[in-house]
Amino acid sequence: MHSNHLLLEEPIRMASILEPSKPSFFPAMTKIVGTLGPKSRSVEIISGCLQAGMSVARFDFSLGDTEFHQETLENLRTAVKNTKKLCAVMLDTGGPELQVVNKTEHPISLQADTLVILTPDQEKEATSNLLPINFSGLSKAVKKGDTIFIGQYLFTGNETTSVWLEVSEVNGDDVVCLIKNSATLSGSLYTLHVSQIRIDLPTLTDKDKEVIRTWGARNNIDFLSLSITRHAEDIRHAREFISKLGGLHQTQIFAKIENVEGLTHFDEILKEADGIIISRGNLGIDLPPEKVFLFQKAAVYKCNMAGKPAVVTRVVDSMTDNLRPTRAEATDVANAVLDGSDAILLGAETLRGLYPVETISIVGKISAEAEKVFNHDLYYKNTVKYVGEPMTHLESIASSAVRAAIKVKASVIICFTSSGRAARLIAKYRPTMPVLSVVIPRLQTNQLCWTFTGAFEARQSLIVRGLFPTLADPRHPAESTNAANESILKVALDHGKASGVIKPHDRVVVFQKVGDASVVKIIELED
Repeated sequence: MHSNHLLLEEPIRMASILEPSKPSFFPAMTKIVGTLGPKSRSVEIISGCLQAGMSVARFDFSLGDTEFHQETLENLRTAVKNTKKLCAVMLDTGGPELQVVNKTEHPISLQADTLVILTPDQEKEATSNLLPINFSGLSKAVKKGDTIFIGQYLFTGNETTSVWLEVSEVNGDDVVCLIKNSATLSGSLYTLHVSQIRIDLPTLTDKDKEVIRTWGARNNIDFLSLSITRHAEDIRHAREFISKLGGLHQTQIFAKIENVEGLTHFDEILKEADGIIISRGNLGIDLPPEKVFLFQKAAVYKCNMAGKPAVVTRVVDSMTDNLRPTRAEATDVANAVLDGSDAILLGAETLRGLYPVETISIVGKISAEAEKVFNHDLYYKNTVKYVGEPMTHLESIASSAVRAAIKVKASVIICFTSSGRAARLIAKYRPTMPVLSVVIPRLQTNQLCWTFTGAFEARQSLIVRGLFPTLADPRHPAESTNAANESILKVALDHGKASGVIKPHDRVVVFQKVGDASVVKIIELED
């Protein structure tokens, strides 16, 4: 199945660009996180999203209540059964988000070069001259000349639905602002963002804790996306909180970097977090526009070298209302892949967009094309150099497995794992071929009942680039006799053949533990 992976440094035949892409069982190595909401919560639409390539479903708790999201999750579970496609669940917290409250929900027109007052008195009605907000400390946080942005679903750059304000004066608890552009705000809530100003609110709010304690714990969420992460302590606090909730001790925490404060403390945050979400919506407001791409490239590189997933957001905003992305957006998706991103996160595009399935499909196709010109050899060498010597035993074997697979032009790497760590280390070195992670459940007991682990580990692989998990029969341990290993290897090979990843005469690299040793072997298949 090995295809010719072009490199950007090599000359590309122009005619080859027009050659149709070959169909593949995996839409792309890069994963897609889809946000489920009003336009994407039916079983039919979710099934279409899964078939198109969504592998992680995001539930955004800044919108909707637990009952709404529970109904959506039940539909997701039905869709997973119908399509036989694994899907992980991500809970995205609201975080310390400032909002304008419009109880009447009537559209509010704001005219450029006029004044508007932001007041913490939420009992007042929102008008063109007065906007109530949910934060009483704004007047103490800002000063004359500061910039404030207001819009629904963050800031799309479409200046008819979001507004740029400049602080003119502070009058008691109220903040008087000059409107810099005309806009119409519609709906009940609009996000408010103050550029490069620290807002003294906890990262994990009381509302967030209640949602995690109830909805999150009840549904054993795979990922917690911690909105507006600003310090490493935010991650530690969140981990301490969820560790007390029984089933969530395995939940991975992704830091959502949304402002300059998070950027400043990025290295410390990366050490504590299980992954990073580069939230370019707010970052695009907090940073000068010409600096956003620099942060993206630096952050993705650091995540790659640490072997932690990097997720990039806000790539095809225009597809919220349109069937095709703009040229710039299509290029942006490709560049995120070439930078080394593990996953693309779609927000409004699938949450309230008119074309959720088509959006996931086109992002997958662009990602697959970009992967063809990703310089795997250079990436591998740079990663080995960065890690240095001595490597850990497991990382040494994992990197060797990737090198062997590339040298023999293997069609796939099969990795037997219980914790998922070995498979993630293999994926860290970005092999040109898919990594089939065979997650072997382990039997555990709390002296009251027996449970199998493995489901968490399999689903949490669904956000890692190039990693495709499958759950094995629990009767086959990861470290076992040769007979049992051969048996489960046959199951894995049959799965690969059935999905079209493995063909007759292909070479396959297998990574497994035999006793205390980690073993890499190369298999050449017969007819």
